[in-house]
Amino acid sequence: MNTILRLLALTALAITVTVSHAHEKNAAGPNKGRLLTVVEPHAEFLVTTERKIQITFIGEDGRPVAAADQVVTVTAGDRSAPTKLTFTKTGNVLLSDAALPAGNDFPTVVQIKITPDAKPVYARFNLNMFICGECNNAEYACVCGH
Repeated sequence: MNTILRLLALTALAITVTVSHAHEKNAAGPNKGRLLTVVEPHAEFLVTTERKIQITFIGEDGRPVAAADQVVTVTAGDRSAPTKLTFTKTGNVLLSDAALPAGNDFPTVVQIKITPDAKPVYARFNLNMFICGECNNAEYACVCGH
């Protein structure tokens, strides 16, 4: 009986951890994009009205800092025929050279190298561009935690 209670307690704990992780809030950047915290300085991932991706690096004070030697690549779209986007420095940000593929909800992988020779870090998420009814951000940058 004691073993059964322990198993039930462990199962309940596992379910609680899974549910709380699934509804984890994202942090938004200054332009209402998704804040990628896997890299320092943090990077804001934003889809522009032209369906291009803008990467803005964010300092510790939460303000944008000029892009330097960072190298970013984004792979997005249908898994059987993904689109690979490269970036060019435009002003203080990095802007993708091409637009995203058609669609509003697909897997996305962002690869960031702080310097051209650095080891890459990755951010993986589903790029859902539908608008959240609560925070009015695109779902990929939703801060509601639902």
